[in-house]
Amino acid sequence: MTTKELYDQYMITSMVAGFEPIEVERAQGTTITGSDGKAYLDCFSGISVVNAGHNHPKVIAAAKAQMDKLVHCSTYIYYSPTAGLLAKRLAEIMPGKLQKTFFANSGAEAVEGAMRLAKQFTGKKELIALTQSFHGRTVGTLSVTGNYGRKKGSGPYMSGVGFAPAPHFYRCPFKTSTPDDCAAACAEAIEDVIRSQTSMDVAAFIAESVLGEGGIIVPPDNYFKYAKAICDKHGVLFICDEVQSGFGRTGKMFAIEHYGVEPDIMATAKGIADGFPLGAFTARADVGGAFKPGDHLSTFGGNPVSCAAALANIDVLIDEKLSENSAARGEQIMKRLHKTVESAPLIGDVRGKGLMIGVELVTDRKAKTPAVVETKEVRRLCREAGVLVGAGGTFANVIRLQPPLTLTAAEADRICDVVSDAVGKVAGKK
Repeated sequence: MTTKELYDQYMITSMVAGFEPIEVERAQGTTITGSDGKAYLDCFSGISVVNAGHNHPKVIAAAKAQMDKLVHCSTYIYYSPTAGLLAKRLAEIMPGKLQKTFFANSGAEAVEGAMRLAKQFTGKKELIALTQSFHGRTVGTLSVTGNYGRKKGSGPYMSGVGFAPAPHFYRCPFKTSTPDDCAAACAEAIEDVIRSQTSMDVAAFIAESVLGEGGIIVPPDNYFKYAKAICDKHGVLFICDEVQSGFGRTGKMFAIEHYGVEPDIMATAKGIADGFPLGAFTARADVGGAFKPGDHLSTFGGNPVSCAAALANIDVLIDEKLSENSAARGEQIMKRLHKTVESAPLIGDVRGKGLMIGVELVTDRKAKTPAVVETKEVRRLCREAGVLVGAGGTFANVIRLQPPLTLTAAEADRICDVVSDAVGKVAGKK
């Protein structure tokens, strides 16, 4: 049987809109190779996961060495040296006073735990999230997800959640004329949500530093400063979701560092271990001490092999200056794609930070009509040209560029050439 036939007969895949027709045999650095021998430049990194590149030798070596000693012991029953060392390392690189970490297996688990910790610490029970957001696929994380496409067919969801408008200047609900006006209006709406959608019993405000699944929505510069001031005024903790934007992805170790704001709790996963499954939430020491025996546990959380990989991954990110490379390559790509906009009316907006870039396609720039069919076609043409890109966003009309942070200048140029050519071909068919 072919791999596709195995998937069709034995795996639950009906919830997936469509697989890329590639059978992945191996990968190295920025390159994925199919079973047919064709090589592809990977511009999606397994959904923003392999930040240090596929199969980085130092990460693989660390995981193999740990496997020879110990694969599993249950980190929350016995002391695991590797988990302890990783928690210390995270405290060293986290912004502000974030210090104490709980390890899970995924981003959704990390967000779930962060929300539970916020409730435990504050004694409050309600939450505020953003429209167009995505925080995971459990009932709890979908409850704070502001995206119909991810939530449909799975309700009812958790009560006690209010939604404030996403700070998305390109599609600002307040029709503002400047990014800062959009930031201020969207932040002020949080206070209105507290007063109108809650019982004033709000434990936390949760937001992605850059909204990934929403379409690489980059909040304006002052948004989080405005939002944090409102949260502090009402005794509301700020949970920062860095699951997709963390570990060098945006040109800094964590995207929230672009905004000069310190979260009270931060959720991480994806890029934390360069492909090994691991999630975490890290809090201020006083907040982290709110859990009492029996309040929270994870059988596989803090797996020694994943923790060893994460320790090596962090060293690679720092030693090889991958955050800096992300910033440089991202600037290179954005500059070229902004020039493409002049001759490509199909492109409505180009936005991003570092190597977390979104190209929003529209059929009418003035009306900002989502170009859904065209987005699928651009993705197909890119794949056929040997470049794998993502496609998504709230309206399914955003090309997502999130390659490994080891991307070279020549590879960045290739991405721009292929994407620009694909957009031009699709626009020419209209």
